[in-house]
Amino acid sequence: MRASKRAPTFPFRVAAACPAEDLADRGHFDVGVVYDPKIHTLLDDDYEGKPTEEELHSLRRVSGKINWAAYTIAFCELAERFSYYGSSVLYTNFVRSPLPDGSTTGAGWGRNPKNQSGALGKGQKASQGISLFNQFFAYLVPLLGGWVADARLGRYKTIHIAIVISTVAHIILVAAASPGVIVHTDNSFAAFLIGLITLCFGTGFFKANIAPLLAEQNQDTRMRVETLPSGERVLVDPAITNTRIFLYFYLAINIGSCAGQISMVYVELYVGYWLAFLLPTVLFLIAPVVLFFNRKNYILMPPTGSVLSKFFKVLGYVMKGKWSLNFARMRREFTWDIARPSQVPVDQRPAWMTYDDEWIDELRRGLKACKVFLFLPIFFLAYNQMTNNLTSQASTMELNGTPNDLIQNLNPLSIIIIIPIMDSVVYPGLRKLGISFTPIKRMAVGFIFSSLSMIAATVTQVYIYRMNACGDYAGTCDTPAPINVWVQSIPYILVGISEIFTNTTSLEYAYSKAPVNMRSLVMSVNLFMSSISAALGQALTPLSDDPLLVWNYGAVSVVAALGGLWFWLAFRGLDKEEDLWNNLKKSEFQGQHQPNAVANVPESKTEEKV
Repeated sequence: MRASKRAPTFPFRVAAACPAEDLADRGHFDVGVVYDPKIHTLLDDDYEGKPTEEELHSLRRVSGKINWAAYTIAFCELAERFSYYGSSVLYTNFVRSPLPDGSTTGAGWGRNPKNQSGALGKGQKASQGISLFNQFFAYLVPLLGGWVADARLGRYKTIHIAIVISTVAHIILVAAASPGVIVHTDNSFAAFLIGLITLCFGTGFFKANIAPLLAEQNQDTRMRVETLPSGERVLVDPAITNTRIFLYFYLAINIGSCAGQISMVYVELYVGYWLAFLLPTVLFLIAPVVLFFNRKNYILMPPTGSVLSKFFKVLGYVMKGKWSLNFARMRREFTWDIARPSQVPVDQRPAWMTYDDEWIDELRRGLKACKVFLFLPIFFLAYNQMTNNLTSQASTMELNGTPNDLIQNLNPLSIIIIIPIMDSVVYPGLRKLGISFTPIKRMAVGFIFSSLSMIAATVTQVYIYRMNACGDYAGTCDTPAPINVWVQSIPYILVGISEIFTNTTSLEYAYSKAPVNMRSLVMSVNLFMSSISAALGQALTPLSDDPLLVWNYGAVSVVAALGGLWFWLAFRGLDKEEDLWNNLKKSEFQGQHQPNAVANVPESKTEEKV
């Protein structure tokens, strides 16, 4: 491997006199990279089984074993997604459609020509707005949930708090849909909004922490060479193990969401909303029981205090005297190196500088990940169409007795089917062919499938307008367009494939690139991108109604395609550095351990610095 042209972004220098073969024998990842005692080394220390440069490029990469405790945490995520999606799938019809004649529960079966369930009758734009607000707030709260876990309570305790909050939310939603309240639209709407917001808090605290807790059960954190029973020498790559963990984590998400959505849609149709909001709580309440009885088997990372405030202090320290309107000069003069404790004499070191040099490298890596996440709102614009507009599109086609909000389950069903194929066939096949399908490449491919899904939705909407008796106002027509609703399988399956490539990989990227003591916070930044996407989606709300829906889907498809191209051009350089960033030397700044607090500095080292 030759030294990259981007090497100046790393704090290392090129070898001058040290023989390259000596470095290769020690297992360095680039024979042109050597340790500079004045700065720092990025690469992990020597350890048994560490691959040489040649082994990095010649051996087949495989996954390590997944700790069985991870599967119990994945089940809790399944239960939470059953709870969340089993409720949120009901929001569109609950808000958009009026209470069926003679009904006091909202159940629509046998009460109108379309068997349409409903409650509030606020219309399409209102239901789209509620759906986007729900997504915005549910993925804004993780920022708070991530901070609470990293700084104060730890992930395990924060998850239990989230379960209590979500349980209260379901009780409020049941009250909003009870027969005595639902017939009073204003009262029901007010209670519904309170329950929705409360559930967003529970979801946010849960989502920020469940994925990092699960992935932390994998303690196989360093590449190593192993020999299989067949005699083949392979490279056990923790990055591949993390890929598998997050694939099956996403599989659990979609099993929960699919089961919740399908079952609750039929409960809504035949019984009513009060029971549909109640039943998701039952499965969710199993989660704390599973977590409690397995608590001694979990690897739990302790909170580290206010790491976020330390980050801002570090940023202020490195930017001191450099703030300027000349951004080119400011970028040129900026360096993280001056915030390394090894570069600051002990008697001049601020009291808050208690971390080690390695934490600065991990911090830089986490910030690079956050830059990658900035493109996710563009990706999620297509996904957001699935939660409301495509549900409404289904109601304008021939349903043949199928509830219009059932069709969207083609998305999680496709994911449930495709993920095992990706894990057992596609990804291993690419590795055997020597193709490194890295996270950046996977996410870029996801944008392509996202754009294709919206092209399919655009074409479907064009034909609905052409074939509907009411023309471009199909949503208000009593008779559906003569198109079978299952044609929507195309956009839903394409969106599902795009999620596997982009959304699943982004979760993996958030975990693997974050400092250990900021994993919940960086994960919450990743989730916050869904919130931004929902806010951007509000700008498309005027297009979310007849006769403009063709423009709505078409615009999203174009934006997704251009966003994917821009994403790849922006991060293809980072893609080439994947192994380097994955193999940073591990920081000891975790929990209450402050490796460079003045009290921890040996006296001889203090005298030397002074």
